[in-house]
Amino acid sequence: MSADSKVQLTALLRAALKSIAPELADTPIHLERPKQAGHGDFATNLALQLAKPLRRRPRELAELLLAELPRSTLVAATEVAGAGFINFTLAAGAKTAAVGAVLERGAEFGRGARNGTSVQLEFVSANPTGPLHVGHGRGAAYGASLAAVLDFAGSDVTREYYINDAGRQMDILALSTWLRYLALHGVDIPFPPNAYQGDYVVGMARAMREGHQDRFAGFTAEQVLEGAPGLPIAERKDDEAKTQREDHLDMLIANAKRLLGEDYHFVHGFALNEQLGDGRDDLEEFGVHFDKWFSEKSLFDTGLVDRAVAELEKRGHVYLQDGAKWFRSTAFGDEKDRVVQRENGLYTYFASDIAYHLNKYERGYDRIIDIWGADHHGYIPRVKGAIAALGLPPEKLEVTLVQFAVLYRNGQKASMSTRSGEFVTLRELRREVGNDACRFFYVLRKSDQHLDFDLDLAKSQSNENPVYYVQYAHARVCSVLEQWGGDAAELRGAQLDLLGNERELALCARLASFPELIQNAAADYAPHQLAFYLKDLAAEFHSWYNAERMLVDDPALRLARLALAAAVRQVLATALALLGVSAPQSM
Repeated sequence: MSADSKVQLTALLRAALKSIAPELADTPIHLERPKQAGHGDFATNLALQLAKPLRRRPRELAELLLAELPRSTLVAATEVAGAGFINFTLAAGAKTAAVGAVLERGAEFGRGARNGTSVQLEFVSANPTGPLHVGHGRGAAYGASLAAVLDFAGSDVTREYYINDAGRQMDILALSTWLRYLALHGVDIPFPPNAYQGDYVVGMARAMREGHQDRFAGFTAEQVLEGAPGLPIAERKDDEAKTQREDHLDMLIANAKRLLGEDYHFVHGFALNEQLGDGRDDLEEFGVHFDKWFSEKSLFDTGLVDRAVAELEKRGHVYLQDGAKWFRSTAFGDEKDRVVQRENGLYTYFASDIAYHLNKYERGYDRIIDIWGADHHGYIPRVKGAIAALGLPPEKLEVTLVQFAVLYRNGQKASMSTRSGEFVTLRELRREVGNDACRFFYVLRKSDQHLDFDLDLAKSQSNENPVYYVQYAHARVCSVLEQWGGDAAELRGAQLDLLGNERELALCARLASFPELIQNAAADYAPHQLAFYLKDLAAEFHSWYNAERMLVDDPALRLARLALAAAVRQVLATALALLGVSAPQSM
């Protein structure tokens, strides 16, 4: 049931195909694992593929293919099923061989050969304007697991975080911190409702006061509020009120820059570094590591934003309207054209995103993968359109979307708004349920599917908790091997042909499928497939453990069963590690 078995079976079918239809010898041969165990180990629809060109019934062609199939010790039984599918049951030896392969290769079992493909994977990239929340956590877990799977499958992966350290949001954070700092010095200014509200802002203000005393104080409320329009009452939610609040905020930012002068850059940098450092530490503690932290500001400092927009202009994809420069993104499938440079000369976020992707292409990666929140779905056509407009192949960029996880505590849905300050941080979640449960639960579903995070289940020590169930399987094997107390090297010499009952062969088949699973998960950008695999492998192991004794009196059978258990333990540990989850030896 290993990848080698699939290759061998494909070769046997190819030989049969050449015999009955040499003119169609290059027909692709697809082998799938049937969903029902009773249908064998592999199935092919080759006869159905041949029916039309050969003008014969599929079942008749299936019988012909089996008649011409070269004899092999690999195959124990064959059958024609349904409309003309061919089912294959492999010999027991082909399945148990996987145990020896796992014990031989250890943690390298399932690792693909290096394929020479360079992949740039950008994920999380949250604005450093506050602590990471549980929504960011899902993107972090998915991205880190996907990177690990791609690397294990054979690609060279660069993990990258794009730092939004330029633009208005950082100015709002700098202003919010300064206003809280002024309040600590007795300057009473109504705190804008659209500034950053969280306690972490007060914490930064206190840290700034402790480190620099009154260096950034000495201003009156009148100076800070000079020229700022009055705030509408809080109850007003109309567009005019929203505009007034934003204008008020922009004037406060302008006043802060004017009053502080060069010191404004320090306040801005202080807030950025505090939040960026907090995010780095949080991710590192979560087991999420990056090879490169890329600064948005560097795109402006190096002139790349200017160059990217100029190139779009040169190619005729930018026009001037109402004093602003617009990218003609409707020509590339977007719903409307997009501003890249405002009438005041400032570039938009979209302009820096174009420059950032130009930089990615110029770095020469074979594949570029962006992981975005699902709310950015509409952003895909405009970014790909800009890439195409620059004369670059848009198909090289692939965007995967991640739905934010929704956290439920005591049946109550938690809000996660960074600006309002009412959010549950990733750090809080990790402290409550642990890293392992976080990492595993986050990848239990496809990334673009809605995820409800059940805290009660994540903290429970029961078979219903999938991470507990999988880790318990690993710990159980450790316990059995400890009770045995023998030399692990002996296991490689076990008589694997003694593994003959249904549960043992099913476990062997599951182990053998692991290398193929890795390749599929990498190709589909789907680390959740590993979570499903782990649940199935753990369930099959627990079933076997409960039905059979490991430490039987017969030395040969004991060694064979221990070898199988050790192989299960190894694959559990490898797959858990790819998902960033620990494999405990006792529980």
